[in-house]
Amino acid sequence: MASSFSSSSSSSTTMLIVSILASSLMAAVFGGNFNQDFDVTWGDGRAKILNNGELLTLSLDKTSGSGFQSKNEYLFGKFDIQLKLVSGNSAGTVTAYYLSSQGSNHDEIDFEFLGNLSGDPYIVHTNVYSQGKGSREQQFYLWFDPTKDFHTYSFLWNPSHIVFYVDNIPIREFKNTESIGVPFPNKQPMRIYSSLWNADDWATRGGLIKTNWTQAPFVTSFRNFKDDACIWSSSSSSGSSSCTSSNSSSSSSSFSTNNTWFNQEFDSTSQRRLRWVQKNYMIYNYCADLKRFSEGLPPECTMKNSTKT
Repeated sequence: MASSFSSSSSSSTTMLIVSILASSLMAAVFGGNFNQDFDVTWGDGRAKILNNGELLTLSLDKTSGSGFQSKNEYLFGKFDIQLKLVSGNSAGTVTAYYLSSQGSNHDEIDFEFLGNLSGDPYIVHTNVYSQGKGSREQQFYLWFDPTKDFHTYSFLWNPSHIVFYVDNIPIREFKNTESIGVPFPNKQPMRIYSSLWNADDWATRGGLIKTNWTQAPFVTSFRNFKDDACIWSSSSSSGSSSCTSSNSSSSSSSFSTNNTWFNQEFDSTSQRRLRWVQKNYMIYNYCADLKRFSEGLPPECTMKNSTKT
């Protein structure tokens, strides 16, 4: 796990931390209305949209968890939402926030927040599925307590890469490596989903720590959803996107001028922040698991500049 901010001795590291903290403080506070953007899909009343659509809460008790999904489907986009995770003894619980298509060959981009005993850090579990294949996990601790306040968790999904952000700080990049035969999520539209559920058979210390139901109901809160994205329409036989891209059949004059995320690559600052997070807070990387992949690492892991922390 990472050393604390105060333990940093080099001036370059100190400057980077100051820059990261400034970025965190500048994390966007934006609108969005859960009544307009999402449907509650399960939970028998455990999911609640409050404050005229400004707040959504999911709850979990021994009988059931709860969940919601976006009204829209998307093919590429930048998605932000603010979460305050289950506080106290959250062992056994998982809050999932992800994009997914349907079917056995589905694509999926995951944030999963694995609860833990009081005082122990949450684990942020990330994964990317393409054409039904996952097993691309990276896990992180956070540099703050995610139960004390809302923090922004984001996906950037464009034709060249997928980036996971926490408070505008990149923690993971999954590049498009179709050139070496690795499928990339770029053909199947996906919805946004979120759920709070019991996974005490694996979530906390491999299932050793079980959910303490005397702490129920467990609650995760959401606010300030923002999508700057290509909305998918299935009104035609083949479907179409609101954006101009190689995978869409319709165009939007505003897209080419306003949606800079579509061609966004990493600049030097983003690369530096990514390296800082992965050096200090990454606790598992499938690209470094030689025991698991004893017959050879997945091909995307062997590309130049792939992370092997």
